[in-house]
Amino acid sequence: MLELSQSIEDYLKAIYKLDERGAVSTSDVASSLGVSPASVTNMIKKLGGLDLVEHESYKGVMLTPLGRRAALEIIRHHRLLETYLRKVMGYSWHQMHEEAERLEHHISEEFESKIDEMLGHPTHDPHGHPIPSLDGDISLPATLPLSDASQGHKVTVHHVSDGDPDLLVYLEKIGLMPKAEVTVVEKAPFDGPVTVRIDERDEVIGQRVANEVFVLDADG
Repeated sequence: MLELSQSIEDYLKAIYKLDERGAVSTSDVASSLGVSPASVTNMIKKLGGLDLVEHESYKGVMLTPLGRRAALEIIRHHRLLETYLRKVMGYSWHQMHEEAERLEHHISEEFESKIDEMLGHPTHDPHGHPIPSLDGDISLPATLPLSDASQGHKVTVHHVSDGDPDLLVYLEKIGLMPKAEVTVVEKAPFDGPVTVRIDERDEVIGQRVANEVFVLDADG
């Protein structure tokens, strides 16, 4: 594997995550990383020269097999670190993500292997996201946002978005976390709130929250 800079690894990770939601534009990447479109354009050219991405006008940015493997490696580092920081060291949601962001670029493969072994080879991080294997394989089941689940259906929370620690604190408080079994009681019209039943109690959540919780439909 190529020795890559922290900046390049951040770009590859961002493109991979955006690609999970569809075609990736340079403006999407700029927004995700908080940088200028001009900076993204320059980096995309550099990544293309390293055979890490392909870019076509009007089609967006795509990772090459080499770029995807590099992205999954850094994502593996991040998710193993988050799992360690949360389960072993007791980090809060606020601390965990930022600390993993700093450390993910600097751990050795031996250190990664030791953490993996110590944790019992986890398959998912604390948010429910799958942890890529050493071989670069990743299991991505077909999930849908809770906001898209049908009224009356039972669903199981698979994973939650990890970008907002305050949201994670709220989700943990109401029990809307990975593996929770939930019934969609009512969906208000016109993008109104969603009422869900968790542990025999009803919670009313807004669309923004419902869009950040991803579920498997237990009713098929």
